Amino acid sequence: MASDINYQDGPDLSRRDVSPVEDEPNHSPASLQQTEYERIGGRTGSSFFQTIIHLLKGNIGTGLLGLPLAVKNAGLLVGPLSLLAMGIVAIHCMNLLVKCAHHLSPFLSYGDAVEYGMENVSWLSRHSVWGRRVVNLFLNITQLGFCCVYFVFLSDNIKQVVETANGTTGNCHNNETAVNVPSYDSRLYMLFFLPFIIVLVFIRNLKYLAPLSFVANISMCVSLVLIYYYCLTNIPYPINLPLAGRAVDYPLFFGTAIFAFEGIGVVLPLENKMQNPRNFPTVLYLGMGIVTTLYITLGTIGYIGFGEHIRGSITLNLPLCWLYQTVKLLYSFGIYITYALQFYVSAEILIPPAVARCGPRWTLMVDLGIRVALVALTCALAILIPELDLVISLVGSVSSSALALIIPPLLQIITFHNEDMKLWEMVKNIAISLIGFVGFVAGTYISIQEIVARNSKLIFTKSFGSNSLLFQF
Repeated sequence: MASDINYQDGPDLSRRDVSPVEDEPNHSPASLQQTEYERIGGRTGSSFFQTIIHLLKGNIGTGLLGLPLAVKNAGLLVGPLSLLAMGIVAIHCMNLLVKCAHHLSPFLSYGDAVEYGMENVSWLSRHSVWGRRVVNLFLNITQLGFCCVYFVFLSDNIKQVVETANGTTGNCHNNETAVNVPSYDSRLYMLFFLPFIIVLVFIRNLKYLAPLSFVANISMCVSLVLIYYYCLTNIPYPINLPLAGRAVDYPLFFGTAIFAFEGIGVVLPLENKMQNPRNFPTVLYLGMGIVTTLYITLGTIGYIGFGEHIRGSITLNLPLCWLYQTVKLLYSFGIYITYALQFYVSAEILIPPAVARCGPRWTLMVDLGIRVALVALTCALAILIPELDLVISLVGSVSSSALALIIPPLLQIITFHNEDMKLWEMVKNIAISLIGFVGFVAGTYISIQEIVARNSKLIFTKSFGSNSLLFQF
């Protein structure tokens, strides 16, 4: 989930052309060191607890629900150990990003930090603006990719609730219902949600979404508690699952896992908004420690509980009784509201330059038009790839790996290359970036390969089977 921080309340501190402290003529390193932790509005920034909550919200979403399938792809032993290793590396890369931003200049966004870092290298300085552009490109791919995943998640879960509504009972001990009435294809459910999501993103100021966001957070928390309860109380014995998965499936695990660690884009904005940013490292380690623990535990017990039958989202494996049908509806409501929060990031990157090119008379129309086009784009991509697990893996491999693993270590190298950087740090950073790049290539290739294979199988089944394209009789 994205953080619901309202960046319209005051100056945009993420832009490099905004001075964090007004009327400050002294720009020496000493003065920057002194003013680095000053915040506009004094005590109006986020508290320690609020920042942890925002960090948790920035990392817990649909990726968490897809981790049991990811553990299946990696194996019962290899999966949790890989999640632990990936969590440690991801937290380390987040910390690198914060350190580099502090060294370069206070109040930088991710893209601006990369641009500043490239200006430190003579042969890169002429092209430094491309650093920000590349980061913004990956941020857009990531955020709009999340939105595609949300379309698929909503359609799959609501479709299951609708199809089993007639036979849903109060008995949650048997994972079945008496009546299962097939309905429309999941793609039609996506089209059904399209106008409601368009109306949602027309809310251009996030502060108006705050009440709904609060309710959505409560809904998702309650859902997660019930999901954990069911998994913990339904662990089968004996446990006879492979400790290691197939090597060819590991890239799918990598894509899903790195997708789950989706919060690196909110790290600098959260640090910039803290009342006392000296405490941010503690917030980072504590918050991400909680996130990593949730990932490992749910991924493991979810796979143990449902075994080889685990699906792209663990909610689709829950018993078809009213309690757990309600869980699906509650989590779907949370994801629906979260769509607007994830969409906000891309909107703030893409819309202002377009609006600046038109006259005041057309500003509102251009703004709303771009919003409609972006939502329609995410819906169209979701319709083209209606497989939740593969969409998650593809988005994670393509963009999340670049933002979370590849770029931060390289940024440290170019930021501190003139300051006697130790050899082991250089080797460590290059190794992390190489691992991220290998995951990027392998995960993208395997995800696309699986998407093509499943779509080919679907087309064959629809062409020669008894089902129609949009309806199942």
